[in-house]
Amino acid sequence: MADLIIKPSAVAGNKLILQDQAGGAVLTTADSGIASIKLAPGSAPGSPAEGEIYYDSTSNLVKIYNGSAWEQLGGTDAYGIEFLVIGGGGSGGSANHAGGGGAGGYRTSSLVSLPGTKITVTVGDGGAAVSADHGNDGSPSSLSGTGLITISSAGGGGGGACMPPPPVPPGGDGGSGGGCGSCSSPGSGNTPSTSPAQGYDGGLGYANGGGGGGGSSEAGEDGNEVASVGKGGDGGDGTTSSISGSSVTRAGGGGGGALNDANTTGSIGNGGTGGGGAAGLSNFTTPPPPPYPGGGGQPGVSGTVNTGSGGGAGGAGSGCTNPGQSGAGGKGVVILSMPDANYSGTIEGAPTVATGQAGGKTTLIFTGTGTYTT
Repeated sequence: MADLIIKPSAVAGNKLILQDQAGGAVLTTADSGIASIKLAPGSAPGSPAEGEIYYDSTSNLVKIYNGSAWEQLGGTDAYGIEFLVIGGGGSGGSANHAGGGGAGGYRTSSLVSLPGTKITVTVGDGGAAVSADHGNDGSPSSLSGTGLITISSAGGGGGGACMPPPPVPPGGDGGSGGGCGSCSSPGSGNTPSTSPAQGYDGGLGYANGGGGGGGSSEAGEDGNEVASVGKGGDGGDGTTSSISGSSVTRAGGGGGGALNDANTTGSIGNGGTGGGGAAGLSNFTTPPPPPYPGGGGQPGVSGTVNTGSGGGAGGAGSGCTNPGQSGAGGKGVVILSMPDANYSGTIEGAPTVATGQAGGKTTLIFTGTGTYTT
């Protein structure tokens, strides 16, 4: 058959537009040549011909078949970098079966970077431990660079505390929310909001049990009481990733505190998986048993460093005095992963660098401020 020719009328600015079923333009011409073309994201076509192109939905790159292999269209300079950014965890509250600290925000995905781009990394500190007070929020972690979208993971919320006189401090908002004491409100996770969610809410305190801090994969458990026996809520569990070359769980919430007196034996909240700190028992017995002289409460356990996990609540002492110190929040972490062949070796700060990881990857683990130049 003869060639099929379709062209707009010979008037400047007239275009030929091909649309998909939804009415979106997939090809638009100009007065001379093609102005734009839209490729549907997907995987490599089977049995390709030399010169065939497609948009790789995994690497977010346009690729062309050179007759024997697929390569990035326009060269191989730009490359994908996977990242994990975790904010610092919140510390637990201290006094009267307080709430556990929330985990720092947990964000992971990938980006495409051109050569010479300096990626700046900031790692957030965990919230400092407290006595007779609500917990401190953790600090955010982030990565940024020219031409890149800044990724920021919020610090975890500090745990709430039930202590006279009012007003009673609630659990803090953050990447994951701080759990609340038995007479305060829990903190909200995923604050500020991201998609997917960077963390979850803290648990609700009840009577003789404080709420657990939120984790990166689930909310903190609510505190509880059965027949006047307090149970602190467990911290929410963390999230498992193999970006560093092995499977590691990070960003668990801190456990909530529980009452223990002459008539009851409380049960403290455990830390969430991934490094959340366990709580300390409140001790209201008279006379107090050893090893807590003077009616002092047990201290909470700190969140594991460089996991962004929340600290456990500190227990109250006899008569609401002499409380145990809460657990501090764990410092955050930022991890980058890229193909061995693309690693430039240009770094500032002191990240831990490991080459030859699974899949032929190089990983950079930042535990403090630093940079990587692609």
